[in-house]
Amino acid sequence: MRILVTGGTGYIGSHTVLTLLEAGHDVVVVDNLANSSQEALLRVGELAGREAAFVKADITDEQALDAVFDEHSPEAVIHFAGLKAVGESVTIPLDYYYNNVAGTIALLRSMDRHDVRSIVFSSSATVYGEHNPYPYVEKMEIGAMNPYGRTKEQIEDILSDLGASDSRWHIALLRYFNPVGAHPSGRIGEDPQGIPNNLMPFIAQVAVGRREKLMVFGGDYETPDGTCQRDFIHVVDLAEGHAAALRYLEDHAGVFRWNLGSGQGTSVLEMLRAFEAAVGSPIPFEIVARRAGDLPAFWADPSSALADLGWSTTRTVAQMCEDHWRWQKNNPMGYATA
Repeated sequence: MRILVTGGTGYIGSHTVLTLLEAGHDVVVVDNLANSSQEALLRVGELAGREAAFVKADITDEQALDAVFDEHSPEAVIHFAGLKAVGESVTIPLDYYYNNVAGTIALLRSMDRHDVRSIVFSSSATVYGEHNPYPYVEKMEIGAMNPYGRTKEQIEDILSDLGASDSRWHIALLRYFNPVGAHPSGRIGEDPQGIPNNLMPFIAQVAVGRREKLMVFGGDYETPDGTCQRDFIHVVDLAEGHAAALRYLEDHAGVFRWNLGSGQGTSVLEMLRAFEAAVGSPIPFEIVARRAGDLPAFWADPSSALADLGWSTTRTVAQMCEDHWRWQKNNPMGYATA
């Protein structure tokens, strides 16, 4: 197939582009490079032995999107592009609603004009909010607690309404949990700008000497070791989940929701110890006060993805840490070292 990937130079996007290229698809990437590097796509081309086409454009620009559809004639879309930091979304909500929601509407309008009605959307477990018990299942009533999560929730609503209004649409909503790790080659990986918002890249930057120590937010939760538990998923497993959803949509019209997660919780300290094993030395850390909005624990029930897509995670926490460390060690300053 010919596939348009928005946000394809980002962390999850670049790994998914590689998975698609290796599966024989032709790919065109649209990205504005606001929080990513084109170097990732160049390395993807090296690993795959062939390149994805690249167009620097913003998804809010319908004219630019129309030009991409006119020139490349994609048959399906995987949609990653958007702003994604929870804390930042609280301080600049208008930017989040404009980029994420209005940008998706622009993309869907362009798709509709070009008779392209198959889309895999990068949603998030944040849509489940804090009122749901874990493990999270897709039939739960959602209710995000911050602007970032609400943009994902609103986009899910828009796509659901679209699918209900027109039976020609094939739509997958992928709610995923905590992507970590890197391609085993160490050539592509996570390269956050500024101070990392997520656990694994922060640990990695401490291990490589870019940060002094890891701050563990809260050690008195009602969990086995007092630290938060999360559902970590290897980014390559996650990329393969997108490819599986795309295959499913070829033969199924409608709107489908799947959790992509491991189905088990790993605590902050467990992940830290696993990363220390990968590095081969201790990593300094300090337990500090809880962070507002953090839930004690959550993880996915991924059984629907297994039943419908034949997909489940195959890579262990140890592999996540080993692959992430290989990336960070080989690229201590991320793609800036290229």
